[in-house]
Amino acid sequence: MNVKSVKAYGTDSAEADLKQFNINRREVGSKDVEIDILFCGVCHSDLHFAKNDWGMTQYPVVPGHEIVGKVTHVGEGVSKYKKDDLVAVGCLVDSCRTCANCKDDLEQYCSVGWVGTYGGYDKHLDTTTHGGYSETIVVDEAFVLRVPENLDKAGIAPVLCAGITTWSPLSHWKVGKGSKVAVVGLGGLGHMAIKLAHALGAHVTLFSRSNNKTVDAKNLGADEVIISTDDVQMEKAMGRFDLIIDTVPYAHDLNPYVSTLTTNGTLVVVGYLGPLDPMLVTVPMIMGRKSVAGSLIGGIAETQELLDFCGTHNITSDVEVIKIQDINTAYKRMLKSDVKYRFVIDMKSLKD
Repeated sequence: MNVKSVKAYGTDSAEADLKQFNINRREVGSKDVEIDILFCGVCHSDLHFAKNDWGMTQYPVVPGHEIVGKVTHVGEGVSKYKKDDLVAVGCLVDSCRTCANCKDDLEQYCSVGWVGTYGGYDKHLDTTTHGGYSETIVVDEAFVLRVPENLDKAGIAPVLCAGITTWSPLSHWKVGKGSKVAVVGLGGLGHMAIKLAHALGAHVTLFSRSNNKTVDAKNLGADEVIISTDDVQMEKAMGRFDLIIDTVPYAHDLNPYVSTLTTNGTLVVVGYLGPLDPMLVTVPMIMGRKSVAGSLIGGIAETQELLDFCGTHNITSDVEVIKIQDINTAYKRMLKSDVKYRFVIDMKSLKD
């Protein structure tokens, strides 16, 4: 297969900073869309993958799965897109497309294994896939998304991961007008969960460990804030919430939040990958038919549904736009939660 060399930012070891180097992109095939990348969001997963925190990184790695750009070329078999369309690519660039989950538009749960935008297996080039910290990307049209033209191009980028990660449980558990939704954690995921739940008509509450996020939470659409370290407030919250979206990315105690679920309520973990410590106490779950569940990103159809919803309601992420040359500093700041609420790279800084 013919390839072309493009500039990218990545790393060749867990200990090294990200730096500029060239990678190969395949030439456009019959069903392919070539995209000039305008903006790329910076996700915690990017950092974890670059540092091999999950023990599965193959180097070199080029992170980035919150991609917004313009179509520059399409294959002869492409029917959905044309040159200059504003499009996006999220966390997926392929799946088996034949298993039951894929047929149900649940490519994120592909039983064979979906192909990540970076760190997956590129069957075309027989190597690992490379992500959006690059000039261009070539993706099968089935995994390309259309972006509403009215949305800020930088602000919409994190919707491709942070947005869909919180939208998927909101959609699955049928949140709407009158639903009582709580969000644990006000970061990249949490701020999107508040915005989206509010736009769906839910009564939205933030659980926070301190008062210093109250103003921000209410500006984002939260109706109230409950201080999770205040025993009196937590006692008053018992049995209140239909759905809790827990976005905290580190080990923490879920038990106090389970007790605030209503009968048949569900706490959905979207932020933490790892063993629970302390363990769940099952008494409130059994006595109230309460559930603790997990949720990943969404499939392609669900992600397009989210983008369309954001276009209708003019919802984007709150972002700080950076140059690619500042990515290593951004990673360090991200570890300190020193961003409101998502970094997004202006990719023209790589092309200049």
